[in-house]
Amino acid sequence: MTLQVVKVPDIGEGITQVELVAWHVKPGDKVAEDQALADVMTDKATVEIPSPVAGHVVQLGGEVGQVLPVGGELIRIERDGLPSEAPMAPAPPSPLPQGGRGESAAQSIAPSPPAPLPQGGRGEKQERSPPLSRLAAEGSGVRAPAPEDHARSASALPSFALRASEGTRASADRPIASPAVRARSWELGVDLRQVPPTGPGGRITREDLEAYAARKAAPAPAARPAESPIARPATSASGTREVRIIGLRRMIAQKMQESKRRIPHYTYVEEVDVTELEALRSQLNHKWAAVRGHLTMLPFLVRAIVRALREYPQINGRFDDQAGVMTEYDAVHVGIATQTDSGLMVPVLRDAQAWDLWGCAAEIARLARVSRDGTAVRDELTGSTITITSLGKLGGIVSTPVINHPEVAIVGVNRIALRPVVVNGAVAVRQMMNLSSSFDHRVVDGAQAAGFVQEVRGLLERPATLFID
Repeated sequence: MTLQVVKVPDIGEGITQVELVAWHVKPGDKVAEDQALADVMTDKATVEIPSPVAGHVVQLGGEVGQVLPVGGELIRIERDGLPSEAPMAPAPPSPLPQGGRGESAAQSIAPSPPAPLPQGGRGEKQERSPPLSRLAAEGSGVRAPAPEDHARSASALPSFALRASEGTRASADRPIASPAVRARSWELGVDLRQVPPTGPGGRITREDLEAYAARKAAPAPAARPAESPIARPATSASGTREVRIIGLRRMIAQKMQESKRRIPHYTYVEEVDVTELEALRSQLNHKWAAVRGHLTMLPFLVRAIVRALREYPQINGRFDDQAGVMTEYDAVHVGIATQTDSGLMVPVLRDAQAWDLWGCAAEIARLARVSRDGTAVRDELTGSTITITSLGKLGGIVSTPVINHPEVAIVGVNRIALRPVVVNGAVAVRQMMNLSSSFDHRVVDGAQAAGFVQEVRGLLERPATLFID
């Protein structure tokens, strides 16, 4: 019988710290092997950390909103029978670590007074623990693994993955659900194994859970902090309240601040007559929507940007201002700014130059869907070389979009509106749309930015040219 210390796993991709955004267990809870323990966030994706063993929770290693280093202690679980050791020292909110990986995600330890949680940085050199299947007893009171432990240890290794990258789950008794749904089920006291799934691949949706809880007449819990990136406590008697900025909202705030601090933005606005383009789009949808899918404005805009970047390749790139290197890309990876319940996310349409209109429309719709339901994988949220942002009908007349650092350009789409315009010497009512685009003025001159936008404008106003190589 041992005390199991579950550590923050090495997620890869150079990640050195994560933010704790939700707990699914509390001290004293009984947990099963592979049961979800916590959700952590890195960049703009959520990772669910499962339990490598069955037992009882002894103590949690941090509070929601706290930043933990990779290799730092996440939770302690007592496996059958032995009393737990003294509680671990609580970790104060630590600054972002300066590097280091720490130990592996789960490690059996002897029941001795615990060391304080890591405070970030490299500190003393730590030895990496062997896999659970090879752990030997260390110190008195810790038994050596029995033969049956070796058979189980492979599944006990950290099997975390970005949710939604999985279509199915290997374990037959493990219900398929997003981290948000799991956290909500914990608050409601609902066993997900009892909830009939209706989602793709047997996934339990939020609607499935709420419908089941309503049928069971479960009492409504307090508002779930982890469901929103902003935790909202009750209003105080003075009529004020403190709002903790955590999770995705905190990451958005940091990234926007970094972008505005480091990049001298230059914004250029131009109006575009999209009357002919809207007529073409309407005609294509009337003829093909039932078979190929519905076309929005975005696939046409993506196609126009791809064509314009042939003339202005320096705009399709990333600027490393610390190294003083501007990297231009041949492939166009378009970030599509997408509003979700948790905040703004930017999934990436990769190799936009290779998509036709309908394929582009379908991929944009898919990326928006996985972003909003929290199932986007890391690769779908990184690697863009230029970004499009649009608020649709709420787009207003003019905007000043913030560049998605370290890119050097972002194209903002404002709403389409009927306006009187002089055409061939006569006033006519036309469908007009403004493009509000921002550029990194350190590496993109004003003339280059204006020339790029004018090229996009010309392609959109004469949509036949979008299809001429």
